[in-house]
Amino acid sequence: MTKSKRFSRNLAKRGLLLKTSLLALFFLSGCFSYTQPTYLKENIPAGIEEICRSEYKFHVKSKLSGATLWIYVPLEDIVVKPDKPEKVTERFLVEKNLSHLQDGILKADYLVRAVPEKIKYQQAGYDPQAAEKINQLYRVLMRVLTSMEKLRAQELQLVCVVTADINNGFQITETFSYEDFKKYFHGFISQGEFQHRLLQETQVAPEIIGDREGLHINYRDVSFSEFITGQIQNRINLKFQKPEVEKDADIDKEVLKIIAYTLKIYNFRDFQEVELNNLAKKKRIILNRAAALEEPLER
Repeated sequence: MTKSKRFSRNLAKRGLLLKTSLLALFFLSGCFSYTQPTYLKENIPAGIEEICRSEYKFHVKSKLSGATLWIYVPLEDIVVKPDKPEKVTERFLVEKNLSHLQDGILKADYLVRAVPEKIKYQQAGYDPQAAEKINQLYRVLMRVLTSMEKLRAQELQLVCVVTADINNGFQITETFSYEDFKKYFHGFISQGEFQHRLLQETQVAPEIIGDREGLHINYRDVSFSEFITGQIQNRINLKFQKPEVEKDADIDKEVLKIIAYTLKIYNFRDFQEVELNNLAKKKRIILNRAAALEEPLER
């Protein structure tokens, strides 16, 4: 096994949390203006594939599954060790972080411990060539989405971009809201806020190696409730691993702030109760919907 393969596998096994997403590297410059729709919804995947192939000379596969648009990008050596690792202050250890919605109850199970503060170093960064390809992809995506027919509500909700290192069997999946992407592109939300709204998952598997067509991908329609609970997990990770709070922060209160904020920005009401399970303290907090949404809409 090559050094690159070992590096990619170790990152995935540790649950890689890169401080900057591939989409956050997308440089928002230039503008697109279209007066007439060019693409129908069903033609979006073919349009993305064609522009990437003809104008940028690289291969992608794209599919629509319900209200979820998938884009598979096969590349090589997408993650590298940076020459100058970025410093990260560690104040908390996130040992468990799982959120899910079932039977009207939105549950957040978390085990977060304050630890002695120390400096660590970001051990992963994106390869510049891979980052440039993704930059080009997102320009293509915005170009296609801004020149398509006007969609009815909920026709296109989520976008999943899978960037695969087909040499080393490693991939990064980034899932984001179509509406959030438009807001980010037009400058209505910041890069930092978009980073919090985006889900990032890493995976290492032998079937990724050599797969230029994305045959190992389960192109499914991701539910918006799954996106909501995934974003809550992402925000908890960022809150305590970046970190964004001081070491004496009230962990339960911070988790509740995250849940309330996430629910409010999407006006998500498909739940009856919120249950917080602090596994470190063996403490459970149950709130009805009104009480859970009392937190002010602020970061």
